[in-house]
Amino acid sequence: MIQFSHLKKRFGKFTAVDDLSFIVQPQQAVALWGPNGAGKTTAIKCLLGLLRYDGQILVDGLDAHKQGKTVRRQLGYVPQELAFYNDLSALDTAGFYARLKRVPASRASEVLAEVGLAEHGDKPVGALSGGMKQRLALGLALLANPPVLVLDEPTSNLDAAGRDQFLHLLAGVRSAGKTVLFTSHRIEEIEALADQVLVMERGRMIATCPAGDLAQQLGLRTQIKLRLPSEQVEQALAVLQRGGFQAARNGHGVLVDVLPGAKAAPILTLREAAIEVVDFEVQQ
Repeated sequence: MIQFSHLKKRFGKFTAVDDLSFIVQPQQAVALWGPNGAGKTTAIKCLLGLLRYDGQILVDGLDAHKQGKTVRRQLGYVPQELAFYNDLSALDTAGFYARLKRVPASRASEVLAEVGLAEHGDKPVGALSGGMKQRLALGLALLANPPVLVLDEPTSNLDAAGRDQFLHLLAGVRSAGKTVLFTSHRIEEIEALADQVLVMERGRMIATCPAGDLAQQLGLRTQIKLRLPSEQVEQALAVLQRGGFQAARNGHGVLVDVLPGAKAAPILTLREAAIEVVDFEVQQ
């Protein structure tokens, strides 16, 4: 469905993307992972025709540079930074974009319902929460029912609740058969949505792996602070260490290093040993 072949993008003497090649199969979800400046967003902008580049990008066999208009009709895009007319209602905004995309006016109310905004259609966009605005952006991307969805750091500006709601919506979009390409720096987001991850650094792809293997391959760890009854701290420490966890005492609790996708594992281990966890906190 999407094929990048030897993509290279320079800004003067600076090479933002250097010889990037990968394939996204139909109905597959692929994530571009890497720090700021890794070239993720630049690669997305090349796909969207916003930047000129060397190399080739194909979407369903069509050249994204030579046949850009046709290619863009197959793409729904959710940018990292949203820009709406705050005085327009959510429904009027969707209607405006429906006209631009030349789809039936009825699609405006349909996509609002699809992203859970049916009851907020009359509200000015400026009155919507950050999570609602992000859902509106997703609805606009889906107006023309494109086969490919492209997202740039889709949850970076959302709180935990908004992030969970948005990821739930995206999971539904995926299950409907969309091909998805997105950038992210959140391990939970990648594990929830992606099939495959491309690790980028300084414009180059340095590794690729299944989404579930990313944390282990990169050595990513999360530290959980567990607060326990003082009389059970030593017992809890022993139970965790016997269970293979890296754990150390910390005041009235313990610090445990875990993989990002296994935050609940030490709590479940202690519960099986009848040790009460009073509270917990994710340190990093």
